[in-house]
Amino acid sequence: MTSSSSTASFDAASFDASALAFSQVEPDEHQRWSTWPATTPSERGPLPRPDWVVTSAAAIDTELGVVKSGKEADLFLIERAVPGVEPGAPGSTGQSTLLAAKRYRGAEHSDFHRSTVYTEGRGTRRSRDARAVKTGTTFGREVARVQWAMAEFAALRRLTELGASVPYPVQVHETEVLMEFIGDGRVAAPRLAQVRASHDELRDLFQQVVQFMRTLARAGLTHGDLSPYNLLVHRGRVVAIDLPQVVDVVANPAGFDLMHRDCVNLCTWFTRQRLECDAEQLFGELVAEVGW
Repeated sequence: MTSSSSTASFDAASFDASALAFSQVEPDEHQRWSTWPATTPSERGPLPRPDWVVTSAAAIDTELGVVKSGKEADLFLIERAVPGVEPGAPGSTGQSTLLAAKRYRGAEHSDFHRSTVYTEGRGTRRSRDARAVKTGTTFGREVARVQWAMAEFAALRRLTELGASVPYPVQVHETEVLMEFIGDGRVAAPRLAQVRASHDELRDLFQQVVQFMRTLARAGLTHGDLSPYNLLVHRGRVVAIDLPQVVDVVANPAGFDLMHRDCVNLCTWFTRQRLECDAEQLFGELVAEVGW
């Protein structure tokens, strides 16, 4: 006899026993539930999304330590994983990954000093926020931190779409930017300033950085604060970091001056490594690439 009960039937074929385990898991003091579900599509990285990005609402973020401390932000290493899945284990793709979490500090713990020269040509929607940022009130400094986090995420997102060598931006949530961790295991990749390379290797690294600068120039942009300290070298690949100040060289009155400074900083370092580089020639070539 067929029951007339309204209770849903049990489908053994589609039942996932592991789903019950998640209800028994609670984050400890060094963990939190994944913040991915709290973000909107505009606060997530561009499509197509890498298959290693963990989007499960059952995932937990675990603090693994500080990668680098700065005056305005700290960089943390985060493991985002569905409970019971280890990074790198068979079948872990999309279930477990390591992320870099850049967190802009609160007003009470920060020596926030980003120059307003970078923000020329950018707009602040609310006049109250703009006045607060300009006068440097506590509220204004908090607004600035959110703006810089959003600016860094937007720059990473745009440069990823342009094909530039930057960490993939996973998401932005309030004053935290989560991005691809560049390194091996839990060890971050060295900065260009720390690399000891042969002449041929230096030439290849230089050409990669110039290609990065060309990619930006063609989009009318420059890094604005380029140096061997915000370029990582991972398995021979140069990856640019620290990008909230990316400048529109046309809209910003100081844009071409900042592009020139990037060229000087780059060529000064490579020349000291005995790889000749003409900053003025490079600057001229980049100006010719700028999309107007």
